Amino acid sequence: MIAAPPFERSVFVNCPFDHEYAPLLQAMAFCITDLGYFPRIAPENANNAANRLDRIIELIRGSKYGVHDLSRCKSRSVGEYARLNMPFELGLDHGCARFGAAPLDTKSILILEQTRYDYQKGLSDISGWDIEAHDGDYIKIVRIIRDWLVHHAGAASVGASRIQDNYRAFQQWYWERELANGASDEDIRAYPTIQLMAAMRQWVDAERPS
Repeated sequence: MIAAPPFERSVFVNCPFDHEYAPLLQAMAFCITDLGYFPRIAPENANNAANRLDRIIELIRGSKYGVHDLSRCKSRSVGEYARLNMPFELGLDHGCARFGAAPLDTKSILILEQTRYDYQKGLSDISGWDIEAHDGDYIKIVRIIRDWLVHHAGAASVGASRIQDNYRAFQQWYWERELANGASDEDIRAYPTIQLMAAMRQWVDAERPS
């Protein structure tokens, strides 16, 4: 069994896991990894002996930092239900920080949305919190995550442009590696994000090969 990353370096990411959101999640995960932290997402904890909620709680308790994107909480068409998982998990993380014993009381939370002030229409209880809007732009999301980790986690003050350059270098390295291993372009595009995140860690640990 692989040991979990340390609490002080773990970042729980609560966001959609659909195809449309994948570029944002992947850019966010790379930024976290490139700065020396560990993104933690629900699909990584696939222990089928535990129910999904217990697995999520385990990740939240094991992460000092939490990133929660509320941009997909509203329905998009008639008859579609609002998606409540993300605000629910935000509540779990906030409650863990507010009522948990040390070191849980040192937790720090970042809330994201796509369009500024959208959250006020569905979750007015968090009015007054600093909510960051990314406009569905992966470059903005890298800047937001970078600034937050530098300010709240003491991450190295590496420029967002350098992180973006590193991300492009990683993508080229990863694509070439997978093609050399016999994968097709279609295979690589279909790989789950959790597999891509593992490769990000390998690339950073190998000192960012070209």
